Amino acid sequence: MKPMDLALKYMEIFFSGENIEELRPLFAEDLTFRGPLYEFNSAEDYIDSLKLDPPEGFGYEIIGSFEDSSSARLVYRFTKPGVSTLMAQLFKVSGDKISKIVLVFDTSAFT
Repeated sequence: MKPMDLALKYMEIFFSGENIEELRPLFAEDLTFRGPLYEFNSAEDYIDSLKLDPPEGFGYEIIGSFEDSSSARLVYRFTKPGVSTLMAQLFKVSGDKISKIVLVFDTSAFT
């Protein structure tokens, strides 16, 4: 899959809040996730955290997207009850799998 296809599939699965295991085939085993609130160093750790605290009631609207041969970037409006904020996510791809995710947003919207 192309980087943007992987990123959009990730968003579809993540924001559905269901069947989080469907993310596993999209991820390299040594996936790294970096965000302002959480960091993970493997696909298993990241998926396990999502299964413990599923992303329920979340929504998004893509504002912009960019792709090159090894990455995709999304800028979107994230929503959940009581919260609406801009977020940006970088997806690095290696061997047709997402190998790195960097999530950027202002945490003050959540406090």
